[in-house]
Amino acid sequence: MSGPIDPPLTIGIEEEYLLVDRVTRATAVDPPQELLRTCEQRLPGLVRPEFLTSQIEVGTPVCRTIREARAELAALRRTVAEVADGYGLAIIAASTHPFSEWKEQKHTDKERYHILARDMQAAARRLLICGMHVHLGIDDDELRIDLMNQVGYFLPHLLALSTSSPFWRGEISGLKSYRLSVFDELPRTGLPSRFDSYGEYRRHVDVLVGAGLFTDASMIWWDVRPSARFPTLEMRITDVCPLLDDAVTIAALYRCVCRMLVRLRRANQRWRLYDSLLVNENRWRAKRYGIDAGLVDFGKGEVVACAELFDELIELIGDDAQALDCVDEVARCRTIVRAGTSAHRQLATFETAVAAGRSRHEALCAVVDDLIEETVRGL
Repeated sequence: MSGPIDPPLTIGIEEEYLLVDRVTRATAVDPPQELLRTCEQRLPGLVRPEFLTSQIEVGTPVCRTIREARAELAALRRTVAEVADGYGLAIIAASTHPFSEWKEQKHTDKERYHILARDMQAAARRLLICGMHVHLGIDDDELRIDLMNQVGYFLPHLLALSTSSPFWRGEISGLKSYRLSVFDELPRTGLPSRFDSYGEYRRHVDVLVGAGLFTDASMIWWDVRPSARFPTLEMRITDVCPLLDDAVTIAALYRCVCRMLVRLRRANQRWRLYDSLLVNENRWRAKRYGIDAGLVDFGKGEVVACAELFDELIELIGDDAQALDCVDEVARCRTIVRAGTSAHRQLATFETAVAAGRSRHEALCAVVDDLIEETVRGL
């Protein structure tokens, strides 16, 4: 099926950035309030504060094609970077800062964030992390839940391609995505629960809301979830990518996988549902090794190299990439597997700087410099 199908799976991308001081390279704990106001004036409705004052979030409008989404995201990055530069700051699209301390951060003066800080305590205060979220427009509530149940199988694949958080508090964590370990300290994270219907999902949410545990479903932070604000299925597992092209590739893959699942549903078929015990093992492998050590192919019962897995995935969603006009963007996942993710580049920069005789802190600053440059490359 290469022609149009329903729903059209419109797309929107949200990214979170860290604000860093261009001199110290540390996070900007007290950025000028005028910075956010200027961004909001230039990008009305598309930029907002995040939990920490050293963070800023952007979100594209609803887009009908992946190329439109890329252009919108590039404009957002470019504008926020220009505004930040006027205050001696820069943005980095990385999921952790190479050396800044979470204990030195401040949370944004907003009621929602006050509640989060009060209820979650140190688990929230440690959230010096950033992610990328991809929304797919799906008006049908039942379809949204059905796709959420099935797409979990592919989430570790997307995470492996996105890893950009190998450092934590100036140390090499040993994980390609340390961000996910920090985020997993919060409740209601990780793989989503499985539901037979949208009504069942709502009944479970209503129990927790009715008990006063949280105000609405936006405080369920699963790796993929029905958005509480939009009629979308929101993928949240991935790190934010410094290279715009990497982000676009991951968004295109997610969109094509969901279209493939819709195709199966239209033919009265579905992707096999695997227990979370199995999928969580791949989730761990993705955040620990990224693309380096492969993932488990549950059908084969063995670990398969990521290069082979993504070759198979490209073939599986080939018709969907054609129909959505993103063949090149999807194929670029092979480039990521071959050249490495941001986590690989950050570690290489650090090790090269240390080998050249620079101090540990100087080497970490060199990593920040590379992240600043990559975040605005090709815009």
